[in-house]
Amino acid sequence: MELFEHAKEIANTYHSLQKNICLILEHADAQGTFIEHPWERSVGSGMTCVMQRGKIIEKAAVNFSYVRGSMTPALSKILGEDAESYVATGLSSIVHAMNPFLPAIHMNVRYFLLDSGAEWFGGGIDLTPAYIDIPQTIDFHRKLKSICDGYNREFYPVFKEWADDYFFLDHRDETRGVGGIFFDRQRPDAKMDRKRWLSFTAELAKEYPAIYTRLINKNAEKNFSQENKTWQKIRRGRYVEFNLVYDRGTRFGLESGGNTESILTSMPPEAGWEFNAMPVANTEEQKTIAFLKRGIDWINYSAPNSIR
Repeated sequence: MELFEHAKEIANTYHSLQKNICLILEHADAQGTFIEHPWERSVGSGMTCVMQRGKIIEKAAVNFSYVRGSMTPALSKILGEDAESYVATGLSSIVHAMNPFLPAIHMNVRYFLLDSGAEWFGGGIDLTPAYIDIPQTIDFHRKLKSICDGYNREFYPVFKEWADDYFFLDHRDETRGVGGIFFDRQRPDAKMDRKRWLSFTAELAKEYPAIYTRLINKNAEKNFSQENKTWQKIRRGRYVEFNLVYDRGTRFGLESGGNTESILTSMPPEAGWEFNAMPVANTEEQKTIAFLKRGIDWINYSAPNSIR
């Protein structure tokens, strides 16, 4: 079998998961529909599926790609690898909701293979609320831990800490949200071979729309004010800052010549920046900011009730 045939098999799995995610999110929204946008470039092809202005979901994207090309000096620097050519395939999704009390969520799973023989998996899921709900955050982390524990009990604590560090805006001294799990450069070995890594990443992708459906059921009907929407836009501004300044996937996609519109579908439909937008003390906004930090043990966190 040609070396890169392994990547094609993994790509087929990720592509099949894309349709399932779209169907589940459409059902949860009960009005919105994903529009398919196939694309082709010299480096490969993919499918971008976008929902806009649904009943609950303001914008969602579920993107699949399979690209193959020659390594450039810039890509070698980003990947930290020396090789002549590469294959990369991945599935990513983002949801931004109408209601400020319904968090944004992001999921990504990916696989890289170089002609040098080096290969690795990466991905994760993270949650970005404008208004934190502590019990829901605990449930979110416990579900991710349960999935991780099914493969390796060391995964959750390591990948959770990795998410805390990765989704951190140094220039703001705060995390993008309440984290989740993040992992990169996970190379198959005797303990966790390629098939097992594919199973793990596929399970995360399958659980992702189920997690968000539960969040929709709990939060979509909450009342909110224009002040809440303004705060949501400010927090979305932080999301944009992270994606454009720090996100490796965005950098790789743009540098590799991928589909720019697909790469930037992760951006919220509206965001805001207000000068020195500091929340008032003892408000729900200020309480949320207090939890945007690394190292919170959400699995064992004890709280009598949610902030809201």
